[in-house]
Amino acid sequence: MSVIPAEELSNHIGEETGRSQWFAIDQERINAFSKVTLDDQWIHTDIDAAKGGPFGTTIAHGFLTLSLLSYLTSESTMLPEGALMIINYGSDKVRFLSPVKVGSRVRAVSVLSAVTQKAPDQILIESAVTVEIEGEEKPALVANVLTLAIMGGT
Repeated sequence: MSVIPAEELSNHIGEETGRSQWFAIDQERINAFSKVTLDDQWIHTDIDAAKGGPFGTTIAHGFLTLSLLSYLTSESTMLPEGALMIINYGSDKVRFLSPVKVGSRVRAVSVLSAVTQKAPDQILIESAVTVEIEGEEKPALVANVLTLAIMGGT
């Protein structure tokens, strides 16, 4: 994550703001997500059945990969100096393009798309985020991630 003066954010629209570290997706994490979300479809949790399935192994839930955006983009986002709080404001145009097989590593690549002053003390930051899968050409997902920076008074 890089922190720059708020008035300079717009100067970086269209630029890559960072890449996260690679993050491993293991079966334990997939199982834990399954338990929390009550989504125990066999392609995620049944190792033996998944071997004979379309991917040859278990895969992460698409929503597991999506839920990791907060963590992954914390390393790849550009934020304004003086922010008191950073809020996940949502995501637009989320697309799951390729399954994340168990044992894969993923990372987020962020490009600053837009900066909008929402209120005198609020800046909305839009980033085009691609979650790459190590060693694969096609990404796991793409999304426009919205982050709201609550700025401190001067």
